[in-house]
Amino acid sequence: MAAKPDSLPKRRAEALETRENILEVATREFADKGLAGARIDEIAELTSSSKRMIYYYFGGKDELYRAVLERAYEHIRNQEQAANFASLPPDQALRAIVGHNFDYHYEHPEFVRLVMNENVHHGEHIAKIESMKQRNRSVIDALAGILEKGQVQGLFRDGIDPVELHTTISALSFYNVSNRHTFLHNFGVDFTAPEVRARRRDQIIDCVLTWVARP
Repeated sequence: MAAKPDSLPKRRAEALETRENILEVATREFADKGLAGARIDEIAELTSSSKRMIYYYFGGKDELYRAVLERAYEHIRNQEQAANFASLPPDQALRAIVGHNFDYHYEHPEFVRLVMNENVHHGEHIAKIESMKQRNRSVIDALAGILEKGQVQGLFRDGIDPVELHTTISALSFYNVSNRHTFLHNFGVDFTAPEVRARRRDQIIDCVLTWVARP
């Protein structure tokens, strides 16, 4: 278990704080401007560090970008694990997972933009993060366990692939952030309006639960 910053020697705690500050600012810059548009000089100006320090911690712009991606996925996976959805009855657990996924995407649009940007690069950088597949495996394992319990209890139908279920949940949650501006201009629907957000959240939960339910 990693030591908390306040329990570490002062120099080590300051180093961790500086690194986290760089990642926080870099996340905003890469999310807003993409890998090509973000500049190390600008990131350094916005942090309590320097360009030289950024290179010291991360090695270069591509490495910093990959660290930002890894941190972004780590945050959502850590929140899912901390919530311990598997401790709930399977139908409640799946409902909670879908709601959490929807809320996380809505509340972290920078995550959506980072994922969109990485897809522009054909996943080139995420493929180089060795821990990524194992880290993201946790959500698939959790869904598989919930599906199994639901099937045993007669709540869920057989033959549901947990990866396909995760795909559906992510896609439905992602769209409300990735397309909120174009959808507003094309159809006059504001996904950020509280009543629209609440209605979409309920609809998505109902869609997923209906899809997995035993006839």
